[in-house]
Amino acid sequence: MTDVAARHGDLLFLSYTEAAETSKIPSSSTTPAATSIRLNGQPVKPSEDVSHKYTTTTADSAAHDVEKVSDPWESVEQDSIDEELEKLDGKIPRSRDQRMCKHGPKGMCDYCMPVEPYDATYLAEKKIKHLSFHAYLRKTNTLTNRPELKSSYMPPLSEPNYRIRKNCPTGHAPWPEGICSKCQPSAITLQPQTFRMVDHVEFSDPALINNFIDFWRRSGCQRIGYLYGRYAPYPEVPLGIKAVVEAIYEPPQVCEPDGVTLSSLWEGEKKVDEVAALCGLRKVGVIFTDLLDDASGAGTVVCKRHIDSYYLSSLEIVFAARLQAQYPNPSKWSETGRFGSKFVTCVVSGNEDGGIDVAAYQVSNSAVEMVRADIIEPCAEPGKMLVREEDGKSRYVPEVFFRHKNEYGVNVQENAKPAFPVEYLLVTLTHGFPTSANPMFKAPTGKFPVENREVIGVGQDHTAVAEQLGVKSGSPEGGITAVSDFHMLVFLKNWGILEEVGVSLHLSFLTLLLLISWNLLVLTERRGASSASCNDGGSTNWGQVIANSGLADINDYPEGERWVTLPAFDFSKAAHRRQWRQWVRLETRRKEVDRCN
Repeated sequence: MTDVAARHGDLLFLSYTEAAETSKIPSSSTTPAATSIRLNGQPVKPSEDVSHKYTTTTADSAAHDVEKVSDPWESVEQDSIDEELEKLDGKIPRSRDQRMCKHGPKGMCDYCMPVEPYDATYLAEKKIKHLSFHAYLRKTNTLTNRPELKSSYMPPLSEPNYRIRKNCPTGHAPWPEGICSKCQPSAITLQPQTFRMVDHVEFSDPALINNFIDFWRRSGCQRIGYLYGRYAPYPEVPLGIKAVVEAIYEPPQVCEPDGVTLSSLWEGEKKVDEVAALCGLRKVGVIFTDLLDDASGAGTVVCKRHIDSYYLSSLEIVFAARLQAQYPNPSKWSETGRFGSKFVTCVVSGNEDGGIDVAAYQVSNSAVEMVRADIIEPCAEPGKMLVREEDGKSRYVPEVFFRHKNEYGVNVQENAKPAFPVEYLLVTLTHGFPTSANPMFKAPTGKFPVENREVIGVGQDHTAVAEQLGVKSGSPEGGITAVSDFHMLVFLKNWGILEEVGVSLHLSFLTLLLLISWNLLVLTERRGASSASCNDGGSTNWGQVIANSGLADINDYPEGERWVTLPAFDFSKAAHRRQWRQWVRLETRRKEVDRCN
């Protein structure tokens, strides 16, 4: 005290000045240490140790990922399947128990009254492992909002958040300079998810899978494709949802015997989604093969995925989590306006009998958030998931635990570092085929070439379209169903044949439009064989092809003003159908003259 000339009772005032920005920049001679090591033993530099573009770290987390919506029940637009299931009662009816029920046939007691869709006894009897999403929603809402308490409504669903809260109200410096209990995420205790967003995956036609794995049969390489379909109620599970797959689109990819290299953004994706939307479909999942012939000559394959190995590897779980984060499920029952995802992941691999089987999965909401927060990464051992190390700059890793039974049969909690089993992040779905197949696309599957298969000598061109429609013979095989092929619709869309007409058509009339549009190009192919088609306008061939397409009396209409845009037709009215045929006729003549000139 005497050294600073201070006495008892004196007041001390402290002030500070901010350090220069240059002092925070490390010296160029300082080499940053590697944060991790690659599978080949080479170190990973900090500049290369970045998250995936769909992964959001604590340093650059998007605001919409963590912000709450003030009134999600009014502003959020849900899927039609969710709106449909919310209107149902959902209770499971029970018949009268002959032993316990003492009342008459019109009475009801505790032994025969309907039970809730989340009743544990009923689910155990039916061997249903997971609750459906809407059953879980009603169970959670019952516990959160009780009418007898007369309290304000609270959204019952909330997504996990394992990232540091930005703009902490306590006023301290942002992480990593400062952290407190209000902005720090809690420790994570992993446990299997009790519900699933989708309960069943149904392939509308077994030929979809057969045509998909045909690439592996001819090349020996693996293949990946996106599933396009729709969501529908699944009555086998209370308030269940099933994904009905109508088509499999194979994007550009590099296929190898042990894997596939796929770009997250591929050219033409928007056009494929537009064609699917016109057909009432959407992207519902992804499917890939993992097949290896056992060299027995009997056509059997090796069973790689079983209870003693893994069902979905850590790399595939991270891949599925990124896709589910890319396609969130809108929900007005969540405080953030979204909850989980209906995006599914299917694997075509060998079963224990040596046959080829399909398995359907989803990853848990915790897995999606852990990938988004950059907490986990794939491991060299496929059945394990690594917990990343905290770098002190952009990645904060909370404590991660999981519970399991040890060698003595005791349920214990263990730290997940450095790795933990992937089963804690996995949700299994059922799959199957309808008893009587009625697919949306009626054309024979596999007749028209599948896209991006040039590596095995299969390509899409105008010759394949002509063969599909039977243009050379002048009679389309199968009538209008000849163009009812998803791969052909996408090819014609990319080729510019499907013109923008500014109106959404149903599938039957969309295929009709595509058929006529292709007929407008028949003259191009025939010009190479004979120049006489341009001299006479090709009217004979055009009339024959169009007449065989089912457009009767198309040449009975007088010349009229050609329509520039296609108005909204009501095809249930005869007058509108007559106007449609007149428009096709005039467009046919105009384009025929343009090509000849």
